[in-house]
Amino acid sequence: MTSVVATASNIVKRFDAESGKSEDVITALDGVDFDVRAGEITGLVGPDGAGKTTLIRLLAGLMKPDDGEILVDGIDVIADPESVYQRIGYMPQRFGLYEDLSVQENLNLYADLRDLRKEERQDTFARLLEFTDLDRFKDRLAGNLSGGMKQKLGLACALINTPKLLLLDEPGVGVDPVSRRELWKMVKDLTGEGIGIVWSTAYLDEAEACDHVHLLNHGKKLFGGKPQDLTGSVRNRVFRLEGFSGNKRKVLASALNREGVRDGTIQGDAIRLLFAENTEPNLDGLSGAEKATLTPVEPRFEDAFIDILGGGPDGHSALASDYREIEETDRPQIVADRMTKRFGDFTAAHDMNFSVKRGEIFGLLGPNGAGKSTTFKMLCGLLSPTEGNGSVAGYDLRHSRADARGALGYMAQKFSLYGELSVRQNLEFFAGIYGLSGQTAKPRIAAMIDTFELRPFLNSDAGGIPLGFKQRLALCCAVMHQPPVLFLDEPTSGVDPTTRREFWQHINGLVEKGVTVLVTTHFMEEAEYCDRIALIYRAETIAFGTPDDLKKEAAQMAGAGADDNFTMEDAFIAMIENADLVRETSDQTKEAA
Repeated sequence: MTSVVATASNIVKRFDAESGKSEDVITALDGVDFDVRAGEITGLVGPDGAGKTTLIRLLAGLMKPDDGEILVDGIDVIADPESVYQRIGYMPQRFGLYEDLSVQENLNLYADLRDLRKEERQDTFARLLEFTDLDRFKDRLAGNLSGGMKQKLGLACALINTPKLLLLDEPGVGVDPVSRRELWKMVKDLTGEGIGIVWSTAYLDEAEACDHVHLLNHGKKLFGGKPQDLTGSVRNRVFRLEGFSGNKRKVLASALNREGVRDGTIQGDAIRLLFAENTEPNLDGLSGAEKATLTPVEPRFEDAFIDILGGGPDGHSALASDYREIEETDRPQIVADRMTKRFGDFTAAHDMNFSVKRGEIFGLLGPNGAGKSTTFKMLCGLLSPTEGNGSVAGYDLRHSRADARGALGYMAQKFSLYGELSVRQNLEFFAGIYGLSGQTAKPRIAAMIDTFELRPFLNSDAGGIPLGFKQRLALCCAVMHQPPVLFLDEPTSGVDPTTRREFWQHINGLVEKGVTVLVTTHFMEEAEYCDRIALIYRAETIAFGTPDDLKKEAAQMAGAGADDNFTMEDAFIAMIENADLVRETSDQTKEAA
């Protein structure tokens, strides 16, 4: 029988509210039981604020519970935390290493902190650098690593002393699908050494691959067991709607407003729907779907996750309902005209060439470091292209950069607001930046607060509020002046699936008002919402088309034919691997010549 390396029994953890009032005390965990088995990956999932990070910090001995017992390798964490520290590896949610130290220097530091014996260091470093494929980057500053390599370095540092328990708090956040799969394989290999692993995640395909899963919400455990057991709870309730004649965003919004529909997402030119229990799966009378077909499909863990939390949001966007109608025009709203950016001898983006029309969602996909954010910054007027040019809302970026900036809303990849200002102060500051007068700004700010449920955090420092609300605040500040063009650089990175759905309901609603959206994302199911996609790799565009076109093309590359189960993530990885193969073949041909 598999041994248990960690248990948490009837854990309660409370935090004082900022108000200082006893009635406002926040209960982060409320009677939670949790265990981790040796040689297995235990998934920890739940919405933002569910208590996942709190539970991991308690297991690591970084804080004490108000009630309950925690044992790691049989040792009481509360009574003897020092002994526990030597038995765990911990990788925090945010990159916790020193960015101004090299890879090797970070390893040296962690070896010192862990009291690793001098005679063991050379072999340990060599093993970890080979395991993470970081040996060739050991002299590079950690701050200059890609997102995937940073996470690999964090994992290496957590493994300096081979732990009994490895705690990974959302290690896949901000990491592209290729790097995420590599990271998952590395962690999976560790289970063969008998390490018990806790993997907290916002990516539910990862949760589906875990040996056991615990689902938290508002500090309570809603489910604990094998992921397939939860997935099975929605079997025969998930359907694919296709063949409709109406606008897919309008059809989805209408479907989500119908009684009995628990959740819905866009999948290319089709829609995936989850129906409530004991509900007849039909959409009789749904405008635009008169000739559509509903086909049952295999459920996913994410379907069951949304269902157990009470379903996703409806099809209404309060943000879009108050947004102005963007003027009709045949002129492209975003144009990249052979834009290239070089930094010395390094080419970050080469020959970016595309245009985006009014009311279209255009996606830029690619691995970390591919050139997506560089392209974004050129089009936002934050970087000047080395070659080529672009325009936004008809404003030439070489000659009318200030006008172009005023016509767009920009949500950066990392939280870029003022963390030491309160939520209210950030809203007021950005209203002023975008030229909203006091008379105009006041109702606009009030609408943002209500739409995104920010009222409980108005007087809190923006840097300290939960991640999902940080992203909501960032979106508020980007759209407060109601721009015709919206740039979203990984807008939902790290947030839970429910919050992602809320974001996309708003984005879909804005697009119906004529807003043009340029978006990057590492969530491949979000890429399905795009009308067209450019896949960028090594600073070059390697594929271009609709989501369905790219899936079909990639399925043929992989020899999967017209497999309906071929996902956007499968397509992403197949095309990257094919590009590497083409490059390798080309290099071999040049060498032979």
